[in-house]
Amino acid sequence: MDNKSAVILLSSIAQEARLDIFRTLVQAGSAGLSAGSIADKLNIPNSTLSFHLKELSYAELVNSRQESRFIYYSANYQMMNNLLAYLTENCCVGEQACYPDTSCDTTQKEIK
Repeated sequence: MDNKSAVILLSSIAQEARLDIFRTLVQAGSAGLSAGSIADKLNIPNSTLSFHLKELSYAELVNSRQESRFIYYSANYQMMNNLLAYLTENCCVGEQACYPDTSCDTTQKEIK
C-alpha cells in the first residue's frame, strides 16, 4: 500500500455516518447486512445510505452482492487489514509493544 491508497481509505471513513456504517459491517461478519438492515440499524435514510455506501465501495472498504432483490454489503476485511498493517508497519521499530490489543477478550485487564 502507498500513501495515496491510504489517504483514499482513510478519507472514506473520515465522516461520522460512513464510519458508523463501516463499523456496523465489521461487526456483522462476512455475511454482511442488507442495505435496508443497515438503514434501520443506523436510522439513515435510504438515499443518504446509498451515497455513503458508494463512497465506501469506491475505496474498496465494502463489498456488495445481490441476492434476489436485495443487495448485501460486507466489510472488506483484507483491505481493512492492509490499511492497519500499513499504518503500523514502522511502529516502535518493529516491537509489538505499541500495537493495539485487538483480541475479542472483554475481561478487564489489571494495570500495574
